[in-house]
Amino acid sequence: MTRKRLGFFTRLLDNTVPKERYRLATEQIRHAERHGFDTAWIAQHHFHEHEGGLPSPLVFLAHVAAHTERIRLGTAIITLPLENPLRVAEDAAVLDLLSDGRLEVGFGSGGTPTSFLPFGLTINERATAFADGLHLIQSAWRGDSLTHPDNHLYPPASQLAERVWIATFSVEGAIRAAQGGHGLMLSRTQPRPGDEPFLPLDAIQNPMIDAYLAALPSGVTPRILASRTAFVADSVDYALQVAAPGLAKQAQQHRAAGYRVNGDNITDYIQQFDAHIGDAKTVLDSLGKDSVLARATDISFQVHSVEPSHQDTLRSIELIAGQIAPQIL
Repeated sequence: MTRKRLGFFTRLLDNTVPKERYRLATEQIRHAERHGFDTAWIAQHHFHEHEGGLPSPLVFLAHVAAHTERIRLGTAIITLPLENPLRVAEDAAVLDLLSDGRLEVGFGSGGTPTSFLPFGLTINERATAFADGLHLIQSAWRGDSLTHPDNHLYPPASQLAERVWIATFSVEGAIRAAQGGHGLMLSRTQPRPGDEPFLPLDAIQNPMIDAYLAALPSGVTPRILASRTAFVADSVDYALQVAAPGLAKQAQQHRAAGYRVNGDNITDYIQQFDAHIGDAKTVLDSLGKDSVLARATDISFQVHSVEPSHQDTLRSIELIAGQIAPQIL
């Protein structure tokens, strides 16, 4: 059986000024590389610094590429409806060259309604914009002529067509990803049906994997990335102490947005936000209940919505690499 790839994911949410956020995230990725992680993933968010601290993921990854040697660098995700598709195709092509072929490109349609307005769109237009943008990017990477017979993507980047990932919350989205021969990106948590608030995350995501595998063209190798929240510390008590403020804030934000959150203590929040928190043994036991991980080809871990310090994040990376990864990969 092929070994799963181990990933580190950051939304660049360290509680500091933007330049320091970028420095700390770069150091965290370098630390992950030193400890054997295979991939590093970053998210794009426009305007809302408390959701994510990075509007320009390809620019940031070019910086990270210059400070790393081996680790693969991925976008999770680029909000494609808010981008010029040809510029994304060009920037990705240049970055892949500069990083010696280490780029993985994840796309999604976006989920923050107010972010669309400054770009002249509404969130209701995102599906069409996403489909059109993805089609144009793939055409450019294939080397098709662009409007005029003399116009072809430079530098050429046909290799990137094999490294596209699609993020989705639905079975229908998983089918579309498969039909395109793309990788499937599964989120660390997602909303539950109103009549099943305690439905396990794997009960939602396994049908997505089933649909993806059934729709994948013959001969195309499945690529399934499962993102998970995991914060590992040297003791359970310390992990819970660090995690409590961040998870309480997430609960408050969910309630303010109109979502149902049951209970008011960290145990309740851990369950409902699909977080794996504790020492290595506790986290391993928790991850062992998630049947999606056995089916994934890639697993990426993020500390959000726990809000640990930079040093606690580095320690979590070390413990995941040394004590978690050998048991689950």
